[in-house]
Amino acid sequence: MKPKIQDVAKVAGVSPTTVSRVLNDRGYISSKTKEKVFAAMKEINYVPNDLARSLYNKRSYLIGVIVPSTSNPFFGELVAYIENICDERGYKVLLCNSLHEADKEKKYWEMLRRNQVDGVIVVTYNRGLVDKNQQFPAVAIDHYLSEKIHVVSSDNFQGGEMASRELIKAGCKKIIHINGDASLETPANNRQYAYEKVMKEAGRTPETYHVPDVAFLESSIDIIKQLFEEHPDVDGIFASDDLLAVRTMQYAENLGYRVPQDLKIIGYDGTSLIRSIYPKLTTIIQPTYQIAENAVETLIQEIDGKTYDMKEKTFPVSLWKGETTGG
Repeated sequence: MKPKIQDVAKVAGVSPTTVSRVLNDRGYISSKTKEKVFAAMKEINYVPNDLARSLYNKRSYLIGVIVPSTSNPFFGELVAYIENICDERGYKVLLCNSLHEADKEKKYWEMLRRNQVDGVIVVTYNRGLVDKNQQFPAVAIDHYLSEKIHVVSSDNFQGGEMASRELIKAGCKKIIHINGDASLETPANNRQYAYEKVMKEAGRTPETYHVPDVAFLESSIDIIKQLFEEHPDVDGIFASDDLLAVRTMQYAENLGYRVPQDLKIIGYDGTSLIRSIYPKLTTIIQPTYQIAENAVETLIQEIDGKTYDMKEKTFPVSLWKGETTGG
């Protein structure tokens, strides 16, 4: 039979109420008493019932995280930071990989709420995921899900300007941008708007190709192929994702382009993984840790009942100068 709280109390020589207060960290309990309770728990192999504790505290200390795919370096790094930051603040994470499937995301959303998580961090492109009038604590990263949901992202416009100007500075004459799905409502669209602004200021005609999903490379190869077929004279490419930039570079080299002599390429995200595997790739670095930290802290404050007038927070980006843009 599983040991109960009364068994812990008997072995520790205290009341069940005292054991409960130790487990739930309520009221003053001396260090000596806490040591006796924890020693008794270890002696009889007692495991606290988290569900019962959550009902008692009216908080589960669980945070749900929905992402398209942790196989993408940016999402993988983001989730790792979120999990570590949550752990430092006494929360555990329930991770859901949606694979960008709207039905799966809705099921995860409902599952997380049924399991009484305290809040959810959402990294998804499906705006219809949440009801616009919902009051459940939630924070979105780089996506607009509802007018009431706080959004955290990098300064995508700054990043788009930085990437575009880097290619112009490198001497590129025919610069093309590859972005994600244009129909999505996301701050990442500002990368394209910034690119268009810089091109027009330089007296050039902007040209953007849209891949169906930057998180899944196999769906992007046809667009990359189309780009080179329609613009064989391209000498500069700004890709809105590092893996997309690498895939474009590989395809171009197979066609006989030399990087950076014939074609210069710059990516976006700048994760530690990409910078260690492809250090030569010039890219825009997103401050992933700051994004994760702000998302967690904002969500915990919402869980605590605080509200914000400001619904969007952006963090500045930086340039990782590799060799794919020359010089």
